[in-house]
Amino acid sequence: MAQIIDGKAIASKIRNELTETVKELSKKGITPGLAVVLVGEDPASKVYVSMKEKACAAAGIFSDEHKLPAETSEADLLALIDKLNNDPKIHGILVQLPLPKHINSEKVLEAISPKKDVDGFHPYNVGRLVVGKPTFQACTPYGIMVMLKEIGVDLTGKEVVIVGRSNIVGKPVALMCLQQNATVTICHSKTKNLAEKVKSADIVIAAVGVPEMVKGDWIKDGAVVIDVGVNRVGEKKLVGDVEYEKAAQHASAITPVPGGVGPMTITMLLYNTVESAKKCCCI
Repeated sequence: MAQIIDGKAIASKIRNELTETVKELSKKGITPGLAVVLVGEDPASKVYVSMKEKACAAAGIFSDEHKLPAETSEADLLALIDKLNNDPKIHGILVQLPLPKHINSEKVLEAISPKKDVDGFHPYNVGRLVVGKPTFQACTPYGIMVMLKEIGVDLTGKEVVIVGRSNIVGKPVALMCLQQNATVTICHSKTKNLAEKVKSADIVIAAVGVPEMVKGDWIKDGAVVIDVGVNRVGEKKLVGDVEYEKAAQHASAITPVPGGVGPMTITMLLYNTVESAKKCCCI
């Protein structure tokens, strides 16, 4: 059976290190500050924002929450972002997506200062990633790379197949893998012979949002499987994008769902916020 990649344990290790870093910063009069903006009442977003608040509190990071009604205008949201951009107590700004339909998400994300874009979504930060000189990297892909490093995976010369081409996971993780000298294939809904593509992979990263779309018998013996998907099936059951039980029979290592990639996302958000505080204060 495959090694189970324990995202909770890896995240806990990093958060403990961050807590110590925050303590050292506090001795210099610096408290890393993260502003989280939630517009509307999306249930999943509310849960996620609550998790971020608790994680900040545990690490000693100042959390500045702005919970706005769904009818908030785009102009008012942009004005708030401008205020946060200029607030020296705030080192990171995160606007929780999705936003209400009357607000242009792209315009809002571009309004965040690249120096405080701890989500790594601003075109400036994406561009730096493309040219191999990243500043803030998107949290979920960054977390995946940390997990691979933690279990001793060297990507040099490896075949990486990514299922999913989103701006949030698929594209940035492809760029990060390229920087580590992997050969990368991005698959998507129009890809032909998907099973054959996956079977060629030394590392499979599934981030397509379809329950168990990647079948277990597609996994090459000894491959590493990173499952980003979190899909609710029925009342309570959560499954990933990979057929876990069968895939685990072939893989050398695999992330569970839940407890795999998920804990790493918020952890890397905290990491980026602390790094931003260090940069702002020239430390």
